[in-house]
Amino acid sequence: MKYKILIVDDHWVVREGLKLVIETNDSYEVVGEAEEGATALALVEELQPDVILMDLYMPHMSGLETMKALKEKQNETPVIILTTYNEDDLMIQGLSLGAKGYLLKDTSRENLFRTIESALRGETLLQPEITARVFAKTSKREVKNEQHEDTSILSEKERIVLQSVARGLRSKEIAFDMGISERTVKAHLTNIYNKLGVDSRSEAVAVSLERGILHL
Repeated sequence: MKYKILIVDDHWVVREGLKLVIETNDSYEVVGEAEEGATALALVEELQPDVILMDLYMPHMSGLETMKALKEKQNETPVIILTTYNEDDLMIQGLSLGAKGYLLKDTSRENLFRTIESALRGETLLQPEITARVFAKTSKREVKNEQHEDTSILSEKERIVLQSVARGLRSKEIAFDMGISERTVKAHLTNIYNKLGVDSRSEAVAVSLERGILHL
């Protein structure tokens, strides 16, 4: 059995490049391609892919609009954002919509498959180098409405766990670094979700970035 991948990007070169790389792995097949969101939504219904690689900037219907439409349809197909170096704000919005990670369009073969594999497992994998850049940009902003209380919403250990998640670490790795059990890490994550009103790692990171809760 091969996992089905749908590529959504308005640039043929990007789609073709990703397709060539993906098809070097016998575990995956590219079952469809779309240049914009409306076509992608139709293909999701028709092809039922296991993972969607989604560009953010597209004509007619953007990646974010497509993700919102999928969420409204309660379609839980994992989405991985395809991004460039100038889309930090859009990445945060994408994470808040539940994206399972993001990849630079010129990412390595190793990172591509690692992120897809995590998405298939239902995990969120954030590339540390991109997350660090988003952190740097966000930390320079003033937190609106002086929501200083937000910084104390999470306990010290919960903030450590969330920062580790934002840097791309998995629960097992976080547990090892903190000297606690993986079950305890998952308990901290559950508390974080409840306190922030979110349902996933990506949403937790996005909300924390927007509120200024996390700092490098």
